[in-house]
Amino acid sequence: MDYTTLASKEVIEKTVASLTTNHFMPEVMATKEAALAHIKEIIPKGASVMNGASLTLQQIGFIDYLKDGSHGWNNLHAAILAETDAAKQSDLRKMGVISDFYLGSVHALSQTGELVIASNTGSQLPHLAYTSPNLILVISTEKITPTLTDAIKRLEEHVIPLENTRIQALYKIDTTYAKTLILHKENPSLGRKVHVLLVEEKLGF
Repeated sequence: MDYTTLASKEVIEKTVASLTTNHFMPEVMATKEAALAHIKEIIPKGASVMNGASLTLQQIGFIDYLKDGSHGWNNLHAAILAETDAAKQSDLRKMGVISDFYLGSVHALSQTGELVIASNTGSQLPHLAYTSPNLILVISTEKITPTLTDAIKRLEEHVIPLENTRIQALYKIDTTYAKTLILHKENPSLGRKVHVLLVEEKLGF
């Protein structure tokens, strides 16, 4: 199966409908620049922000924008990295789990509206599953698959090998595929907002 082709308009429309039924908040973005501009609109000044390691967020320019400090947000990730005391840093990491906004991507998305995320340590999973009241997930439409079964195959057959190559180049070790989270739907009674920005450009892998 080809895991790198951008989805057609029909597939995107079907996926948007399924995501909406599952109580997510999908929006289609024509470009990565449009996605970044919309993120700036969604997050208010003063909000605490945490993000996961994400090639997609790098490619849309979010990481550089977050680092430059002109946004008026409380960048929790920067505070954690800046803390040199191990005990204090540990406390900051715990506090970071309840950030107002968490940003990341997913490894696959089914046309039936399920989001699939793999993790080594699981550090981002509390945010995604429960703790952050606002999620912003930026996803290239090349990550859309017909079914949940196909989404998991994309993860195992496409994403993990590429991530392993990346990790080997950086650290001379293999990646550890330890945990998988599937967001089947969001329970509206929780009051969370899960923004799913579907970008019609190739981002991440």
